[in-house]
Amino acid sequence: MSSTKFILGLFDDPDELMHGIDKLQKNSVPIYDVYSPMPIHGIEAKLGIKDSRLGYAAFMFGCIGGTVVFTIMYYMLVHDWPMNIGGKPHFAVPDFIPITFEWTVLFTAFGMAFTFFYATHLFPGRTPRVMDLRATDDRFVIAIDAKGNVPHADIDNILKEAGAVEIKHNDRKYVSYE
Repeated sequence: MSSTKFILGLFDDPDELMHGIDKLQKNSVPIYDVYSPMPIHGIEAKLGIKDSRLGYAAFMFGCIGGTVVFTIMYYMLVHDWPMNIGGKPHFAVPDFIPITFEWTVLFTAFGMAFTFFYATHLFPGRTPRVMDLRATDDRFVIAIDAKGNVPHADIDNILKEAGAVEIKHNDRKYVSYE
């Protein structure tokens, strides 16, 4: 049995990459992932990638931030240390809208940064996981899971017909920078 985990088709041009995706999908070859050094418009729809749910996460982080700061201010100004300043109420809501807004933005920004690092496994100090190092520079890569898939020779032929410059059979999942 082959130790190949992934078959990589490397392309020079994004149009050839899109053509390669079409050919693979027409031949019912499931694509593991596509790596590109730049954004390619329309590739999400072609690969069937769903819309991101990060907007919901951002909304929840904002709600948590607004609630936390509003609760802290209410507790401090009404229960913990109420002050009588000129007969004004202890907790006048309009006075605290700016700081509530700022904390909402702060919690959203930090929450989204942590969510991004968690979702992409790009924690600070960790070596990035890439299929081929040239995918970050000048090559467009289609990765196909080789285990239990169409015969490797057929996949190689499809990629060559689509215009792949190079075809690699990886026995490891990721390449490190070291």
